[in-house]
Amino acid sequence: MNDCLFFGLNQNPILFKNKPEEITKPIQFKFKNENENENENENENEKQIKQISSSDFSTIFLFENGKAIEYLNENDSKQKPEKIQIEENIQKVTVGEQNEAILTKEGNVFAKGEDINPKNPNEFINISSLIKDKKDRIIKDIVSGFSSIYLLTSNQNAYGIGSNYYGQLGVKKPKETKPILMMKNVSKIFSGNTSLYVFLLNSNQELFTCGYNGYGQLGLGKSIIEEEEEEIKKLTKIQNIPKGKIIDIQSEFYHSMILIENEENKRKLYSCGYWKYNLFGKDIYEFTEIKSSLFENDDNIIDFSVGNEHTLILTSKGKFIVFGNNRYGQLGTEDTNDQLIPIQIELPKLRFNEEISNYHISCGFNKSFLYYSPFSSFSNLEEDLIKLFERKEFCDISFKTKNGEIIEAHKLILKYRLNQNQNQIEKLQEIISNKSIKESNQIFEMIYSNNSKINPKLYSEIKEIINSNERIEETIKRIYLNENEKDFIIERKEKQYKFPKLILIMRSELYRGMFLSVTEDKSNKVTDYSELSNKSFQIFEYWIYSNQIKDEIQITQEIINEIKIGIDYFQLNQTNPNLFDLLINKFNNQNQNQNQKQQIINKNKTEKTKKENCLIF
Repeated sequence: MNDCLFFGLNQNPILFKNKPEEITKPIQFKFKNENENENENENENEKQIKQISSSDFSTIFLFENGKAIEYLNENDSKQKPEKIQIEENIQKVTVGEQNEAILTKEGNVFAKGEDINPKNPNEFINISSLIKDKKDRIIKDIVSGFSSIYLLTSNQNAYGIGSNYYGQLGVKKPKETKPILMMKNVSKIFSGNTSLYVFLLNSNQELFTCGYNGYGQLGLGKSIIEEEEEEIKKLTKIQNIPKGKIIDIQSEFYHSMILIENEENKRKLYSCGYWKYNLFGKDIYEFTEIKSSLFENDDNIIDFSVGNEHTLILTSKGKFIVFGNNRYGQLGTEDTNDQLIPIQIELPKLRFNEEISNYHISCGFNKSFLYYSPFSSFSNLEEDLIKLFERKEFCDISFKTKNGEIIEAHKLILKYRLNQNQNQIEKLQEIISNKSIKESNQIFEMIYSNNSKINPKLYSEIKEIINSNERIEETIKRIYLNENEKDFIIERKEKQYKFPKLILIMRSELYRGMFLSVTEDKSNKVTDYSELSNKSFQIFEYWIYSNQIKDEIQITQEIINEIKIGIDYFQLNQTNPNLFDLLINKFNNQNQNQNQKQQIINKNKTEKTKKENCLIF
């Protein structure tokens, strides 16, 4: 059973049968499969919503089992969701006003839309396969704009495809039917499903933008509006970004919002664009802080989402803050009155309400969703292992397919995934020798990820040699416990820490660059980063292998500050939940438990005093 609340426009498409067009009070969204019996053997986690993406005419639900379903406006009469028929496991979905895109765990992107596939706009095509540079065809992230789609490759290159009428692709042509390279060295891409513009963030935290700027929503400043046309048709660096680390940018047609974390770990929202939806009473041309008494000093923003004209915010204390257009009840205030200042609304108690960090917000055109989707360390390590397989550095074992092609793999990983048995490796070589290159790649991906759904038929042939009962994090932890597998020493002032180079390559850009450099020091020792205390380094070490923090570790503010610096120093490849968020959550939980214990102690003292006073009298 999923925890998912909906409020807003119940049209285009209809999500609730026999409900009004305007749903102004948050109600439970209960998803039913088209065939109720089809997934009856799947466990609760596999049915869990992973992501929701919604526009004016389409809403897609993505589940933890790698499947997705879609509600379309044209299917309203049926009142049944349509399955998205993609054979590969789906990792992410994104819906624009005039397009849809799907990213699979294999790194392929399937998309549809008039500007993507003019001949058959309702059919998905593999747009990642159209990238000219074959080395860039593995995609790690996708974002939809109004009529454009943006791709971020595993090599950190940003591509765009679709309409370029407002310059949102940063090139001269009005339209691109094949992905065009926009910028290199990109760490994140941001856009919105009604945005005619895009933001690209590089690894140095420099932000670039292009596209429609009629209301100043690009944050480039008023002089740009006065001197230039409304369209910025080439990538332009934004000069006046507030200090801090950019966490997220949400944008829609009229305005943009940026979430920035400062040196004190406080997250603040900044906005620019059309006056009615940015809270300032006038058009704002540079990112300006949104201030409200609702944002307390000891509270922090953990998620936010921007619809076409409305904004929802969730804080670490469980506050649900809303403002903007409310014509269809998309603010959940039980009325349709616009809110031009942030207000807090009360939500019905949810099943997982005590784990507020596991809730996420998704705004559509005039719709809003609040849903429960817990982070999984399993999926993060699975993704890391797949990425490791895709990168061939440090591969030390080769397999030959039936056509003579060579596939390289990592012997250390195979050793643990195949029950540490050399005979199993020989059996794997025999199987691969009878398979095509495509089938062989799928076999290795299933071994690395322990995910049989990549190709169930092939999995049936290899399941006897795979340790299928062991989860990914258990594999990595066994490597962590085996000192014989560690070939690199980080030598610090007080202690030595051993790691396999393979794991460090997977988890740290710093060590990836060090080990793959042609000038690499071939020694197995390095004196490294003594600013981290031993306790902080132990936290770092355990997280490298497990995506977890040991239960017995007590977190202090000093440790949090140290780890924050260490994350940047080691350039950790962080996915959700990242190390910093885990620390904050554990720190808050420890303080909450301590406060509860103190309250019990104080209560007992009070009762004891009362009893003593009664005895005196």
